Amino acid sequence: MSRAKTVETRAGVELTNLDQPLFDGADATKRDLVDYLDAVRDRILPELRQRPLSVIRIRPGQQPFMQKNVPKYTPDWVETTTMWAEASRREVRYALADDRRTLLWFANQRSVEYHPALMRVGEDHPTYLILDLDPPEGDDFAHVVRAARLVHQALADSGLEGVVKTSGSKGLHVFVPLADDVGFEDAAAATRALAARTERVDPEVATTAYLKQDRVGKVFVDSTRSGGATVVAAYSPRVRPGVPVSFPVAWDDLDDVSPRDFTIRTAVDLLGSADPWQDRMPAKQRPPADLLQEGHGIPIARVAAMHEGKRRARAKRQ
Repeated sequence: MSRAKTVETRAGVELTNLDQPLFDGADATKRDLVDYLDAVRDRILPELRQRPLSVIRIRPGQQPFMQKNVPKYTPDWVETTTMWAEASRREVRYALADDRRTLLWFANQRSVEYHPALMRVGEDHPTYLILDLDPPEGDDFAHVVRAARLVHQALADSGLEGVVKTSGSKGLHVFVPLADDVGFEDAAAATRALAARTERVDPEVATTAYLKQDRVGKVFVDSTRSGGATVVAAYSPRVRPGVPVSFPVAWDDLDDVSPRDFTIRTAVDLLGSADPWQDRMPAKQRPPADLLQEGHGIPIARVAAMHEGKRRARAKRQ
């Protein structure tokens, strides 16, 4: 087949092999991914703009992989920023997906998932407080919805307001926009306290137990999405069968939807001309003093789990 039949140019970006399957089980082509991201660009780009970006790519015949450092062949017009990565103890050069051309370039690289940082370049505070609701293995979505109702109540009881979206997998994400003077430590503390308050509303449904063996069929209310963590962006596709997308849902509609409703084939028509993520986003908020005080007294989940794991290992050896 000639090159003329295999290359399409859009916004100055050469798009290749568009009719190849995206990945096994996708029931979609690379063209479907490109067309979807281009169609939702005015909605997804505000969530990516000026945020260090990690993507999950999938090459034909290979396993998905997360890319943080931009490859050497990245075009000069892709804006980047360099940051220190504490986990890997090295400088990482991240891309900034600030415009349509960059988004299309990522799509042509088979970048399916888009995971922006929680803060923007040049800022030293997170923009959101985030709770990630993760169901137990093999559980149904209705269980996650029940946990989301508990989060909604905990937010209301704390004088806060949030929005919810599907994770694009089996869970839900709750976002609370934060005032600019809320630093990372206070944001993390408020997140831990909200998770604890959610669990207290109904501990038979939700748990903050970081160790999987302690969750016993409950929905994990993950409070660790802070600091250097990332969370998949609203409207981002996921590397899952059928290519579902992370999709905004109204609190009142949670009982009537399934994560499988929202895919790169269905989401554009469901959205129409609307941007429900931004339309429902409340104003920036400051966590109340009692929430911060409670949260600062709660150990960081990963640290507590590490110490508990070591304690259990010692007990087992003895």
